[in-house]
Amino acid sequence: MTKPGVQSGNAELQGIETAVQVLDPSGNVVGDRYPEKLTAEQHVAMLTAMRVARRLDAEFVNLQRQGQLALYPSCLGQEGAQVGAATALRSTDWLFPQYRELGALIVRGLPPEALGQMWRGACYGGVEITDYCVAPVNISIGTHALHAAGYAMGIRFDGDDDVAVAFIGDGSMSEGDVHEALNMAAVFGTPCIFFVQNNQWAISVPARHQTHSETIAQKAFGYGMPGIRCDGNDILACFVAMGEAVERARAGGGPTLVEAVTYRMGAHTTSDDPTRYRSEEELAVWAERDPIARYSAHLVAEAIWNDNAEAGANAAADEAVRRLRNDVFDAPEPDPLVVFDHVLAERTDELERQRRQLVREIDTTS
Repeated sequence: MTKPGVQSGNAELQGIETAVQVLDPSGNVVGDRYPEKLTAEQHVAMLTAMRVARRLDAEFVNLQRQGQLALYPSCLGQEGAQVGAATALRSTDWLFPQYRELGALIVRGLPPEALGQMWRGACYGGVEITDYCVAPVNISIGTHALHAAGYAMGIRFDGDDDVAVAFIGDGSMSEGDVHEALNMAAVFGTPCIFFVQNNQWAISVPARHQTHSETIAQKAFGYGMPGIRCDGNDILACFVAMGEAVERARAGGGPTLVEAVTYRMGAHTTSDDPTRYRSEEELAVWAERDPIARYSAHLVAEAIWNDNAEAGANAAADEAVRRLRNDVFDAPEPDPLVVFDHVLAERTDELERQRRQLVREIDTTS
């Protein structure tokens, strides 16, 4: 359980007794919570996933700048939180992502081209992600927390020991849907983990203006569930925090609120200009806490990351970028009328009316 620490907008982790940290910014082990069960192969896979996520993230931005995507929200700087949390889960645990969870989706093995088609808005883009126990990517802030809580309720009724994870951000803590989800999950004791990536900025609003509580994790007290605060730029801390929450949920201990304190290094989306609301000095401070540099330094020091691992990671990133670009660039536009084919099994009169209206509008502008 967490105790009051510092203002969530400051997010300085040093000296907070309740914050989980395994690696300091230089990659040195601190404390006694190192996950010894991780094998060298798993460490290499985690850092590789982070490296692939960063390369794909940059390519998504490039594709948007080239007019191939209408919008893209970068996960730059948050790879450690996402990969660490997702690695602590089973493949049968359900993820309910918002729009910035590229690292978690890579861990699940989603094809980059499926994600590209989704962001392009192409026909059936991203539909197959449910095959990976991942719910459709959510754009509206916080609504998917209720989906996760409801799914977790079903898990409990079925008597399974899987879990559901809602990936949400600090800005979502200002949304009523999230509070309803937290309350429902706690009341019904559901196996649901709420993984909050506190990246300091909800578009142009700093986290300290999203809440007056000293941390996000301490909000768990109000719902009667455990809360964990961890260093979100420390992949191993995120793995440990999520692992503890998952173990509790599988054992029937109910939900947990995890706050991963990280930082959004890029813009909120490709339509945003972060220089209008944050300083270069702030960005420089967080750049020194880069999650990939931190984990790389640790694995090199432990002789786990070597030339073969480096070559493998580069090859994996190259292939992912190639698949994304080849599938997305100048891909055919979908038939806009197809949106009416997948709302209900049989179209209602109202949907038919809307479809006819769209047909007339398309004919008028053709």
